[in-house]
Amino acid sequence: MNSRVITAIIALPVLILSIILPYLLPTVPAASWLFIVIAALALGAGLFEFFTLTKKLELKADASVAYLGAAALFTAYFFDAPAKMPDMLVMTLIGFMILVLITQTSRFTVDFSKMLTGVGVTILGVMYVAFLGGFIVAMRVGFTESIVPHLSSKLLGFFFLIVMGADTGAYYVGKNFGKHKLAPKVSPGKTWEGVVGGLLMSGGFAAAASATFFPELPFAISIPLGCAMSVVGLFGDLAESAIKRGSGAKDAANILPGHGGLLDRLDSLLFNAPILYYFARFYF
Repeated sequence: MNSRVITAIIALPVLILSIILPYLLPTVPAASWLFIVIAALALGAGLFEFFTLTKKLELKADASVAYLGAAALFTAYFFDAPAKMPDMLVMTLIGFMILVLITQTSRFTVDFSKMLTGVGVTILGVMYVAFLGGFIVAMRVGFTESIVPHLSSKLLGFFFLIVMGADTGAYYVGKNFGKHKLAPKVSPGKTWEGVVGGLLMSGGFAAAASATFFPELPFAISIPLGCAMSVVGLFGDLAESAIKRGSGAKDAANILPGHGGLLDRLDSLLFNAPILYYFARFYF
């Protein structure tokens, strides 16, 4: 049994429990906290790994300001700001960008030629990891009043099932049958056969979700949605791969044996989180 499978066996039960705990304990408000804590730790680690990659290129991000901005965004998502207080989300972004520009003006007084790159990587890290990833938190807390029972848990279950299914299908089909490279300069291991495997797996898992725990999402919607998420996740994976190639790293970190770092697992999740969140807002 390889390290990739062992890591999944250890991590998946905890993730699954965090998703279904509010379903198991519907009268306990704190049941959602396990998932929120896991999300906070994962996003924090992902942001750290992003800045670790930028350090390899001597791009001087201001991590302290970035974590402050990420914490502010996380708080906004915790209160479901995209739906309930969109002005709060916009104000948080505005405040963060102003803070970055103010602090970096004094930080680069010795060499202003590095200020633009410092500002750029600081803002990009927060927008990439915390802004996009925050929609996962909003998915957890933002649908408690829906007419669909336990909609938050169902959405998160569908979300992780599709994204991880697409990743698993692409990995194993590509590894065993892949011959035609997809983007060799960006990610040498990805193949067109793997893309097909990911699409088939995500479509199959989407159908399984509709047939079991998510009957409110019909097959005619779930299967195309799952396939679309597979494609979006692929672009997220390629974008993160390009960042790693630019910094000369194979993996963002080695915290997850067989998987690399947290950012390597978050890449396709980050791109898909706002898509599924807003889909649910308009559909349900």
